[in-house]
Order: sequence, then C-alpha cells, then structure tokens
Amino acid sequence: MSRSPITYPTIAILALFAVPLAADESFGSLASFFSTHCTQCHGEAGKVKGKVDLLEISSPEKLRGDPELLASLVDVIDFEEMPPEDEPQPTATERSHILELLEMELATALKAESTFAQAPIRRMNRLQYNNAVVDLLKLSGNVYSLPEKMMRSHSNYFDPASGVMPETVRVGSRPLGKSQMIEPRLAGVAPFPQDLRAEHGFDNRGDHLSLSPLLMESFLRLGQSIVSSHDFGPKRVGIWKPFFGEFSKSEQADLRGSIEKRLLPFLTHAFRRPVPASTLERYVDLVESRVASGATVSAAMKLAASAAISSPQFLYLYDEALDQTDSPDVESYDLASRLSFFLWGSIPDQHLLDLAGTGELNHPSVLEDEIDRMLNDPRAKRFCDSFPSQWLQLERIISSVPDPDHFADFYFSKYRDSMHMMLEPLLLFEAVLIEDRPITDLIDPDFTYLSATLRESYGDANLPGVDGKKNIPVVLDFHRVPITDRRYGGVITNAAVMTMTSGPERSQPITRGAWLLTTIFNDPPEPPPADVPALGEVPTAEEAHLTLRERLTNHRERADCAGCHEQIDPLGFALENFDPVGKWRDIYENGRKVVSHQ
Repeated sequence: MSRSPITYPTIAILALFAVPLAADESFGSLASFFSTHCTQCHGEAGKVKGKVDLLEISSPEKLRGDPELLASLVDVIDFEEMPPEDEPQPTATERSHILELLEMELATALKAESTFAQAPIRRMNRLQYNNAVVDLLKLSGNVYSLPEKMMRSHSNYFDPASGVMPETVRVGSRPLGKSQMIEPRLAGVAPFPQDLRAEHGFDNRGDHLSLSPLLMESFLRLGQSIVSSHDFGPKRVGIWKPFFGEFSKSEQADLRGSIEKRLLPFLTHAFRRPVPASTLERYVDLVESRVASGATVSAAMKLAASAAISSPQFLYLYDEALDQTDSPDVESYDLASRLSFFLWGSIPDQHLLDLAGTGELNHPSVLEDEIDRMLNDPRAKRFCDSFPSQWLQLERIISSVPDPDHFADFYFSKYRDSMHMMLEPLLLFEAVLIEDRPITDLIDPDFTYLSATLRESYGDANLPGVDGKKNIPVVLDFHRVPITDRRYGGVITNAAVMTMTSGPERSQPITRGAWLLTTIFNDPPEPPPADVPALGEVPTAEEAHLTLRERLTNHRERADCAGCHEQIDPLGFALENFDPVGKWRDIYENGRKVVSHQ
C-alpha cells in the first residue's frame, strides 16, 4: 500500500474544514471493523492490551471524546502495525476506507475542542531571560554564561538573509573546555539556577516554569546585579545615552515629563504591550523621588530598569486568550510574544509590537511576512542554539564513554571525539533552515559538515577527505562536503547519535530504537518494567558465539515486553551496522555477520 501517512498536525488543520459523516454510518462501519479485527485483543474476554478497550466505545460521542485514542488508531492502522500479523488482515481497500473514517472522526473531534491544552502563564527560562535583557538594553554581549548552548560560533557565519550556509564554518563546543565560555558578558552577574529537565530531552516545560518566593528574590538580586556590574555602562549598553544619560537643561525644566518620555517606550518594550497609566506612574514616581533626593539620573534609571526586568510583567509570558473561553482568537500582543519567543527566544522588537498595536499582525498575509522577516534575522540563531540539541537529545553524548581499550581512537589528549561529533547534526540543521531546504534533508541530505578529526573518526567510510589540523580541542573548522553514500549524513546516522545510543563496549539497538521513536516519530515507548535486568555489556562465555540480536532474543522472554519491542527492535537493529562510535561494520568481533533486518 503506497498511501502517505497523515500527521496529527495535518489532521488539526483539516479540523477547520471537517464535515462529519452521518454518525450512524461512520460509527457503524468503525464498530464492525473493530469487532472483526481488533476487539479480540482489545475488549473481548477481558483482554485489554495496551490499556485500550474498544468495547467501551459504545457511541460516536465516546469515540470523538478521545482524540488521542483516535490519533493512535490512525497511526497503527496506517502503518499496518495493527491488526497483528497472526490476526485476520483487512484488504487494502478496507484499510483505506477505515482510515478515511477515522481521520474524519479525529478532525471532527479536534474541531469540537476550541483550543489545545496549554499553560496560560509561564516564566521565562534562563536562555530567554538572557536574550530578553540583551534585546531590551541592546547589550553587546550576554548577561551571563550559558553552558546549555552546545555550539559556539567563532566566525559570525550565521546569515539567514543570504540564504546560503558557508562552505567552511569555524565553531567550538562548550564541553571542549572552559575556554569556550570566554565571551563578552557582564562581569559579576551569575545566572539563576537551570530548571529541572523535562521529558524526552527538552530542557523544561511550560507548566513547570513557575515562580516561587525564593526564585522571586533571586530575580530581584539578579536585576540589581545586572545594572550594578562595572561593565554596565555606555560601551556595553546600547540604550545608555537615550535612557540612562543625564537630562539636558530643557529636559530638567520638565523633569516628570522627561522621565515619563523615557520610561513609556522602555516599559512597553519590556512588558510587550501598552503599559497601564497606574504602572507607568509608579515607575515615574520612583525615578523622580530618587533624583529629588540627590541621586544621579543614571542611578535612578538603573533602579527603574532593574525593577522592570524583575517584574512579573517582564518575567511571565501570559496568554489572555486562554482565559477567555468565549474567544478562541489569540490577542495581537500575545501573538507577537508567541512569535518572538518561539523564533528568537526573546521579546518582540518594536516593529512586531507596532503591528500588534494596529491589529495588522492578525492578518494572514502580514503574519506570513513577519515570519519570513524573523527567520531572516540573525536572532534566529537563538532558535538553532536551543531547539535542535534538545530535540535530538545531544546532551546525552557528553556522558558517553566508549571503552578506551576497544575505541582508543575516540580519545585524544584529554578530549573526546564526541565534542566534535555533536556539531555535525547542529550545522546540518542550520543549513536546512538558512537555505530553506526540504525537511527530508534532515534525514537524507546530499551533504554534511565535517572537521578533519571527525572525518578521521569515520574510518574508511565512503566520505570525501577533509583538509585541516586534527585533534584541535578548541576552535574547529567544519567543511561542507558532498555525500554519495546514503549510510552517512542526516540527524539519524551521524556519529554523535550512534555514540550516545551505545554503551561503552557495544551498540544498544533498544536504546537506538527508543530514540528513533521519541525524536523522529514523536511516539516515545513506555519505560521498561523496573524488574527487568539490563543486558550485560560483555557477553558471557555461553553467549560469546551469538550475535547481539540472538542475545537479546534470549534475554527478552517476558510476554508483557513483547508489544513494545515489536515497535522498538526493528528500528534499532536497522542501525546495527554502526558500531558504538558510529563506524560502519559488517561483522562483530566474534566473526559473526551483522544482520540489520529480520
């Protein structure tokens, strides 16, 4: 069957145009299909595999009341995962018809849900706070060090407006050493603690980003430390003269009016929306009283600035539309913030706020133009610094420790090839974004970026040679090279992913399969039962002659594990020809042939 799978976001769009079939016609056909092909394992005789009891769905309303179940049914039937091979199979025509019914039911169910569940209020994370303060004050450099940024640019190569990624880029990686953290930033300013990690590799999630009293105090101290840094002055602060500079004689003549003239645009930018008169008045009173008591204008304005960047109105991202059940439309200023924090990891610029103020931002053509403008802005680098490393879970490679006796070439000096490896998929992601390439190039590109050391680590792979010095631990030249061998390149088969999904001495197909399900298919498997022991890194004497597939088959005998492993194992074993550091192999150390498929 050559039918292209329909994705969950696509179905969400179809929901806007869904015209449901007659309930009896649609539900009757689905119920008949379930009875013939599904309920033997999902309802009859008390069998409820995967916690899905289809006999409980007794009406169209119950079916449409569970969009997640409907989406799962679409997936397993579309990919022919269900019914199982040993059960009666529907014909291609029957399968296609049932999929059409399920997709329409799902579209109808999504249309009935006015909005998707979303946290209406959340705090900025650490990276966003840094970016927002930098943009608000137009700082030359960061506020504080950001160890979560995995790639460091040493050549200012990122120019999305050009539409071209350079042939050679000079980059570094934070784990390569403390020298990577040497960058322009405000002296004496320390970041607030990194938030707890979320699921599946991401740094955090919206409904966890709250603000405790203790953290509120740390933000107050942070705001004060920023304006008190000895680097906080005319050379580093782009808005110094118009905002922190002393008043002219004409401005002194109308002190309160001059203060208000400075604070109004500043607070509007900081709070991402028009400032209430009462709020503006409090800030004006603060500055005016300080100046009246003998403080310099710059000192008084510093106090106002530190108060603003410590304010909940600055720290919190708040969607008013989510509190208004009678209005599913996104308010213009909320839309501006959504765009800027997604694409730039920061507050909107003045142009975006102006469009929000006039209401033009909600027009589809204007919105499309703004997205193009923002993607062509250098600030889009922040999206590349944040999303791909979390999506691909590349942080895991930092703790990868291939056995030095088996993989001595992986180590040089006190550094590891993994520090080079992690940069290859990140540079590919940036090239796809900057050059507006097909998204399939993330999986199967005809090029990649390699350093001399990384090229050497691939061994005798069918890849072009790369000139340059090897085993340089700090600044690396990565060169764009063509790929003709489809075993290499892409975000799946690169050395970084193969290494971080392996153990010290062997590849781990289960880990690789679970990674694929999670990152590529967005379908993370359930965690294994706690009482299932792990397969040993080194085979026992009785297992020495076995392939890894044979060892895992003997190891996995529990019936309650079979369902997940039927999904995980084929994906993981498809990558089994890659050894624990990403080199291609055809045989194991014991002489047995590597078999990547059943």
